[in-house]
Amino acid sequence: MFHLVLFSLAPLLVLSHGVSTTAPEQGPAPLTGTAREFLEAHNEARAAVGVEALQWSEKLGNASSLMVRYQRNKKGCEFANLTASRYGGNQLWAGTMAVAPRVAVEEWVKEKKFYLRENNTCLGNHECGVYTQVVWRKTTEVGCAQATCVKEQASLTICFYDPPGNVVGETPY
Repeated sequence: MFHLVLFSLAPLLVLSHGVSTTAPEQGPAPLTGTAREFLEAHNEARAAVGVEALQWSEKLGNASSLMVRYQRNKKGCEFANLTASRYGGNQLWAGTMAVAPRVAVEEWVKEKKFYLRENNTCLGNHECGVYTQVVWRKTTEVGCAQATCVKEQASLTICFYDPPGNVVGETPY
């Protein structure tokens, strides 16, 4: 069982013999398999609607990791209150011990069938905000984390987005 919620949440200086030189810039650290899976799933959904790919953000990944661990350790794996966050956010609670990152994103993307682009609304009384956050064209970065909640026999996934999406009056793509 899944539950979805969206809240709209120097160069190195080297001194050698009194001479300073700048070390060559290092590219971003290679992504972990989990980060890559989150990013690829997001970018596949975005490509399907012609939106530019997201970049992985270590800052957002770290922030979501802190939040998901707090929720696991202090809140019994409840959804986080992300209303005060400066980032956009998606959450997924799964009544299983583990959910693959791709599966979490695919659950959010399933809301696409309820999104009506013609008038930028959701069909009937359905929700589609987690989908629109995934494909929000102005969002450029994502970072996600997961926690396994042993006592609750569940898992919690949180992704943060910057800039946040779901701006009232704007369309996602």
